[in-house]
Amino acid sequence: LSVASVEDPVVMSKIRQNLREKHARHIADLRAYYDSEIQSLKQQLESSHRTASSEDLRKINQSLTDRCDQLDAALNEASARIKALENKNNLLEKQVADWRERFSAISNTSKVLQERLEEMRTTHKEKDNTISRLKSRLKELEEAFEKAYKLSDNKNTRLQEESKMFQNLLGEYESLGKEHERVKDTLNTTENKLLDANTEISDLKRTILKLEAQLKQVEHENTLKLRH
Repeated sequence: LSVASVEDPVVMSKIRQNLREKHARHIADLRAYYDSEIQSLKQQLESSHRTASSEDLRKINQSLTDRCDQLDAALNEASARIKALENKNNLLEKQVADWRERFSAISNTSKVLQERLEEMRTTHKEKDNTISRLKSRLKELEEAFEKAYKLSDNKNTRLQEESKMFQNLLGEYESLGKEHERVKDTLNTTENKLLDANTEISDLKRTILKLEAQLKQVEHENTLKLRH
């Protein structure tokens, strides 16, 4: 079994059907064998009735009765063991199905977080580009301010307007800087959530592999017991 096979309900259905058919065939073979043994013993008993004395017949009858009891006990034990293995196999199949559903849910969550992370990265990149443009604009305004100041002391009005523009630009720059920090914090939080989701996915994969190994072990034990 592989993870892909476990996730395929058709494959799992075929496996369960094959196991049931194998169990039925083995139980039928066991019953046929023990019925044949009992029939053979009955024939021996009938044959011995014709030739043996009453004491010999009693001993033979007791021996045959004990043998029949042993065969019945062995048949009941084999049937109980097969039933227990079937129950354990069904339980493991349910556990695999539950873990597969949980794994699917975590995978979907991880996918959503990954998409959101990509969106945040794109937004963060756009903010960086905007900040870079504002820095360039700020530098240009600083150069223009210095140039205007050197050219004429009589252009106070213009300088005040440029100073006001400069202050407004500084305010916008600081606001974008704060927004940039908030975006960084959100991006870090999203990356941490994605890391946790990936860790949980790895744990689920290991758990599924363990359950698959347990299924193989149960099938192996079942085969050995049936052969025995």
